[in-house]
Amino acid sequence: MIKKKLIKNAKKIDKFLINFLKSQKSSLLVKPMKYGVISGGKKIRSTLIIDAGKIFNIKEKTLVNICAAVECIHSYSLIHDDLPCMDNDSWRRGKPSTHIKFGEASAVLAGNSLLTLAFEIIADKKYKLKPSSKNEIIEFLASCSGHTGVAGGQELDLKFENKKKALIKL
Repeated sequence: MIKKKLIKNAKKIDKFLINFLKSQKSSLLVKPMKYGVISGGKKIRSTLIIDAGKIFNIKEKTLVNICAAVECIHSYSLIHDDLPCMDNDSWRRGKPSTHIKFGEASAVLAGNSLLTLAFEIIADKKYKLKPSSKNEIIEFLASCSGHTGVAGGQELDLKFENKKKALIKL
């Protein structure tokens, strides 16, 4: 049952993202962005958001919008994590990493573009979020993505890779 729910939600989010990317002005980055974000992941975060949102009677359309933004941020972090200057992974989810498929510079730019796309998705007027809700979501996503969130965590990962660290006793 959980597996079916994950697959169903992943399809909803992928459909939203494909349509949103189609509505964007065309650029050379759309293809690597799509490759990085529509990549067969389970989208567990999205299922958690949808399930939590249902508890508060939030419309599914609104939840899918938020999920798509979160998945863009997650995918940006994976694209960057795979780069040669980071973890240097050639494979992601059973296929070549974005930088292997499109080149390192395009992968960096595609990851950056997915990060900013997340905020564009939340800010989009057609999804009719209240301005105060948009602001709260954008502020939260920004703090979770930047130097005190995902990017900061990646920095810690790089600084302490292959180093032994003593556990702190509480």
